[in-house]
Amino acid sequence: MNNQLTLSVSPHIHSGRKTSRIMLDVIIALLPAAAAGCIIFGLRALLVLAVCVVSCVGFEALFNLITKREQTIGDCSAAVTGLLLGLNLPANIPLWQCVVGSLFAIIVVKALFGGLGCNPVNPAITGRVFMLVAFGSMTTQAFPTIVDSVSSATPLSQMMEQNVAPSLTDLFLGLHGGAIGETCALALLVGFAYLLIRRVITIHVPVAFVGTVFVCSFFMEGMDAMAALRMVLAGGLLIGAIFMATDYVTSPSTAWGKIIFGVGAGLITFLIRYFGIYPEGVSFAILFMNILTPYIDSWTKHKVFGAGGKKA
Repeated sequence: MNNQLTLSVSPHIHSGRKTSRIMLDVIIALLPAAAAGCIIFGLRALLVLAVCVVSCVGFEALFNLITKREQTIGDCSAAVTGLLLGLNLPANIPLWQCVVGSLFAIIVVKALFGGLGCNPVNPAITGRVFMLVAFGSMTTQAFPTIVDSVSSATPLSQMMEQNVAPSLTDLFLGLHGGAIGETCALALLVGFAYLLIRRVITIHVPVAFVGTVFVCSFFMEGMDAMAALRMVLAGGLLIGAIFMATDYVTSPSTAWGKIIFGVGAGLITFLIRYFGIYPEGVSFAILFMNILTPYIDSWTKHKVFGAGGKKA
């Protein structure tokens, strides 16, 4: 009986793609947004990104060393967390706050739960929410250095609080204040196209997320398509929908689950933007939907062939 049937849990077929390769693809996809942020906001933006990446990688390596675990920095996941965290911060943020946010994201959110694959929520987005709660608003940013050096509110704050309509061209190219990686929609869409071509992500979550915000804003703004488009291009919607809501670990695995996740995140973002005390709701929306992911997976899981039949 040499040919015995071997029973094991899924997955049964290995795609050949390693975690490090997927994370490297995400880093490559984020490079256009990072480059655009450094061009728009200057070398201070590059310093913020460098501090976040080095801190995240360093804290993960130190935690593994202290707890005598296998080093995991080679999978590049800590570097992705640091890069995403940095891109969600303004260039004028104190560097020590970047270190504290990185510590929270890597140690509290990721390492203490068992490392990559065990974290219940996205480390980068949770780190940003922690910094927002701990250190106050991070929506005011020095105006882009390629335009002027005076202080200015973000376009989302201008629209929601001052009823000012920024130029769609400025929003698309990133010629306005905001977080380092959220301003240039063109760079984010280039990264989105790369991830789709490489089949790292699917369109379900980003399209459902962005589409829900657009539709809700369209009706809220009196069926003004241009105003709804501004709500899509302003703030952190695109970077959140493309790079953080699609996280393998904290988003649903089924197609319908991804759609439900995206629609839910879009609705929460819309509600916070229009009715909440914060001008932006993307981070809170993704964090809340991360918590619901296990339930969404359970509701939308595929029925096992032959299961569920009546017992004799």
